[in-house]
Amino acid sequence: MTEDLRRALERAVRGEVACDPQSRALVTMDASNYRRVPLAVVAPRDAEDVAAALAVCREHGVPVVPRGGGTSIAGQATGTGVVLDFTRHMHRIVSLDPHALTARVQPGVVLDDLRRAAADHGLTFGPDPSTHARCTLGGMIGNNACGAHSVAWGTTADNVRGLEALTYQGDPLRTRDPVRADVRAFADAHLALLRTGYPQDLPRRISGYALDALLPERGRDLARALTGSEGTLAVVTEAEVRLVPAPPVRVLLVLGYPDEGAAADAAPALLPYGPLTVEGMAADLVGSPTGGRNELLPEGAAWLFVEMPGVGEANALRRLAGADGALASAVITDPAAQRALWRLREDAAGTATRIRTGPETSTEAWPGWEDCAVPPARLGAYLRDFRALLAEHGLHGAPYGHFGDGCIHVRIDFDLVREAGVARFRRFSEDVAALVVAHGGSLSGEHGDGKARAELLPRMYGPELVGLFGRFKDLLDPAGGLNPGMLVRPEPLDTGLRFAVLPKEPVEVAFGYPHDGGDFATAVRRCVGVAKCREAEPPQGAGVMCPSFRATGEERHSTRGRARLLHEMLAGEVVTDGWRSPEVLDALDLCLSCKGCRSDCPVGVDMATYKAEFLHHHYRRRLRPAAHYAMGRLPVWLRAAGPFAGPLNTLAGIRPLAALARRAAGIAPERALPRLAEESFTRWWRRTHRSPGPPAAGDLLLWPDTFTDRLSPATGRAAVRVLEAAGLRPVLPPRAVCCGLTWVSTGQLDQARAVMRRTVDRLRPVLGAGLPVVVLEPSCAAALRTDLPELLGTEDARALASSVRTFAEALEEFAPGWAPPRLAAPVAGQTHCHQHAVLGDGPDRRLRARAGLTGELSAGCCGLAGNFGFERGHYDISVACAEEQLLPALRAARPGTAVLADGYSCRTQIAQLAGVPARHLAEVLADGL
Repeated sequence: MTEDLRRALERAVRGEVACDPQSRALVTMDASNYRRVPLAVVAPRDAEDVAAALAVCREHGVPVVPRGGGTSIAGQATGTGVVLDFTRHMHRIVSLDPHALTARVQPGVVLDDLRRAAADHGLTFGPDPSTHARCTLGGMIGNNACGAHSVAWGTTADNVRGLEALTYQGDPLRTRDPVRADVRAFADAHLALLRTGYPQDLPRRISGYALDALLPERGRDLARALTGSEGTLAVVTEAEVRLVPAPPVRVLLVLGYPDEGAAADAAPALLPYGPLTVEGMAADLVGSPTGGRNELLPEGAAWLFVEMPGVGEANALRRLAGADGALASAVITDPAAQRALWRLREDAAGTATRIRTGPETSTEAWPGWEDCAVPPARLGAYLRDFRALLAEHGLHGAPYGHFGDGCIHVRIDFDLVREAGVARFRRFSEDVAALVVAHGGSLSGEHGDGKARAELLPRMYGPELVGLFGRFKDLLDPAGGLNPGMLVRPEPLDTGLRFAVLPKEPVEVAFGYPHDGGDFATAVRRCVGVAKCREAEPPQGAGVMCPSFRATGEERHSTRGRARLLHEMLAGEVVTDGWRSPEVLDALDLCLSCKGCRSDCPVGVDMATYKAEFLHHHYRRRLRPAAHYAMGRLPVWLRAAGPFAGPLNTLAGIRPLAALARRAAGIAPERALPRLAEESFTRWWRRTHRSPGPPAAGDLLLWPDTFTDRLSPATGRAAVRVLEAAGLRPVLPPRAVCCGLTWVSTGQLDQARAVMRRTVDRLRPVLGAGLPVVVLEPSCAAALRTDLPELLGTEDARALASSVRTFAEALEEFAPGWAPPRLAAPVAGQTHCHQHAVLGDGPDRRLRARAGLTGELSAGCCGLAGNFGFERGHYDISVACAEEQLLPALRAARPGTAVLADGYSCRTQIAQLAGVPARHLAEVLADGL
């Protein structure tokens, strides 16, 4: 059937039709616990394409599920038939009328794109789930999404003015037209039940079909009835939505309470004062196991985030809250600080999936009971009962969410891998459903019912009203072709779990995965699908993730997409070649190994490590690409070339010979070959510094990384000068050492371990003396701090990792009283992505400030990323990454700006693409001495 279906779809649809394993594997999951394997993925170009795809699916008896950003948490964005991907083409803002306060949008429009367009007119779209940078309007309509500002602007259903949709039968539904006679007759035949069957005084009633919207006294609002139907009734092709004026000034009031129950009790009293948001979260989500908390948060073990439309209003509310039980408060007016706190809240859907059990340990938690809602006045009592129920079942979770609307999100440490854990998941779901209903609540308060809760709807609505849902589904979708198994006649909540297909025993791997129990499958399933990596705009602040997705816009080049493919590789059902999979290799090819996801992903997916692991297995006992031999073993070649640096540089200047060398080494033809240093850094050191003998207490071991030693020795010489000026005594290792980075990045992990073991053996006297190891190259420092202990797993490796200091860290820690030269210059350039992800740049910022260097370095990734940007076939992506932030910042730099880049790759990219020299911070400081 699949081949016939593919051919029929390709004949009928102008958009893309994909039945290949990679395309199907990418959409087997959303952000839920569930997995369904589709037959095909179709990216329609317009409503006509949607109609054509539906016609083919009807003819073949194949179900259809519409999909937006794939961030649904209840499983409703997965399907077994044809998935309609609206993000590829149907993402246009058709019109925006600032006078009528409306916009017409296609279903694939990302919410933030609409909000940016509306902001030009002082407007916004009110509902704003935490995934606002990647969720789509179609998905929001499907789930009736809400977000933090629903206390002011309501749910998506409150903001939809009209829908254009198609039923599975191909019938158009235009909700601006008079309601269909059969729909009117249906509602009129059940007036009493529609008037009495729904709970009242519940702002977040999302569960089930909103059939009461069809009552005559409610205007027979078919658009509202379709909103929240999870793609089970019709496929939306266009929507008219309401816009609201955006307050010009927003102030964030943060109130601290002794516990989440007290915060929940206080929330309803704040609502009459017109807040834009009343969000709540507790210390077990934002604090540390030892009691620490974010420095922006006031005293307390739980907090309310209350956004107000003005400073005066916030101060008045602060006084009120102080009299009403708040322990402490803070009024946040600085936009950067506000963004930092909101990021804390928005990342909770990911960070809550790791419940911390100690300083370095955590346990997995899942969204199985994610977003119920109760009347706000009952929220405190519900939370206390909910915590007691968790304890009764031996479970743990960290509730947070929309306290002003009585809606709670929580991730719970269900064991969804073993049979006993799945059984407990079912028992708890049944018990908590009864608890929610006892408090007058809704099983879903934001994300819809999907597979997670639809089976339990009779507990909330009773069998008569749930039976009415089925009859309404049959009225609009008599063939049952739209998203079957959701809402009506649902599949059991404990079937189709995405964990069931993973290997039951750990697979053999090279890395230790210390944060995942040494299990590669556990590491891969860290990705829960919240898709922060799919944000199309450059990250604010110092963010990096995910540069390849922003360059291509393709799911397979996002961190989530790659994690999904690795998941399916382990499952072996869709991606069947295991470690030899060409689908996974293709997706990982454009991963820059920037490590941005290690820090920016809310759940700490580490795709650079997973890529190295995959390449290690994929090429085991096989011929590798030329670039792996050339650049993966760069330290070997550079040491061998050292005595011949002058002649080799001359030969590299001969264009035919350089072209031949690039071709043989797998280097992009657009790249200039780097010049070799005619005197290495270590040779200079031996010439100018008489060896003081064995390392002694008070010495700093200066790491002579390959890039500094053989390609940029001026950086090493400058670092020595600055360290000595600061009263420190740098020494070099007596024998050659290497961090193994180039072998790791190309997946040559057996060789990497051999290099690392030799290095650790040679440094054992240094480790015994407790000397700090100062590393100038951020990528090498990151490799020593993370890759080395995770590959070797020995105490010596961990000791070396803990000894590593960056240049700025060493000056701050060991020469705190030293005053750097005052340079008084603006700066531009690049923060190395590995520094951002692994090392942190706080000491660098403080050192630059003390030296009078003002301004910010670019975030993101420079695009060269070690060997990546040099490899044939990567040049265009490499340039696109640089054009995102780095190159525009350099073009905008004023004369006299110091161009900084501590990474050799970053400096090379700047020189080759911008034509300006960039320098390490050590070089800039040395010039000022």
